Order: sequence, then structure tokens, then C-alpha cells
Amino acid sequence: MAAAGARVDSWLWAVRVFKTRSAATTGCRAGHVKVNGERAKAALVVKPGDEVRVRIAGFDRVLVVVEPIVKRVSAAVAATAFVDNSPPLPTPEEVGFAPMRDRGAGRPTKRERREIDRLRGRDQDSD
Repeated sequence: MAAAGARVDSWLWAVRVFKTRSAATTGCRAGHVKVNGERAKAALVVKPGDEVRVRIAGFDRVLVVVEPIVKRVSAAVAATAFVDNSPPLPTPEEVGFAPMRDRGAGRPTKRERREIDRLRGRDQDSD
């Protein structure tokens, strides 16, 4: 099951970072995958000890390759194929709150627009 190396897109799919291999390939093409600090193409071969950084949903996952597997395996086996050195995700208080309008509420009124601008720090009183 173990090989000397594996394609980075195949490895990311096999260890269940991405749901599909095509999603892993797309992530590589978009520049969301870095191996040892360099942008990685999908065909780059990863070996044990390589550091893989993957940006998913705006947050980085830092994974160190322990075993370069090629085929998708169970979640328990996949968890042993890498070491996760990712920083902890920020709490909802740290991320902040983005106010959203109800669907179908239409355009904001002039008063609501001024309140939105005031909340975002774009106060126009200094004209």
C-alpha cells in the first residue's frame, strides 16, 4: 500500500483532505496547495517528511507527510498517513459577525444604508 512517493493531488484525496481527486487537482491549479513552501502542481510527488499547506475555506491546514498513500483508505488509516500541525481555528468571536439582510427584504432604505455605513466605519459626516 505504501509507495516511495505519491502525486500531491492523489495523496490529498487519499488522506481525505478533499472529497474528490478532481477537487484536489483544482485546488492545486488555483494555488491553494504548497509543498515545502512552494506552489505545487497536481503532479508533484510528495515523500515522507514533506510539509503540505492547504488553504480550505479561508484557513490553512499544515500537514506533514508520514506515508505517501495513493489509494483512498479508511479514515482511521488515513489519519496515520500525516501529522496535522495546523493552527487552531479562530473562535466565532475572533472572526467577527457579518450582518446579513433577510432574503427577499429588497434594497436597503436610505436610513438603513446610513446605518450599514456607520457600522462599517464609512461615516460620511466629515464632508
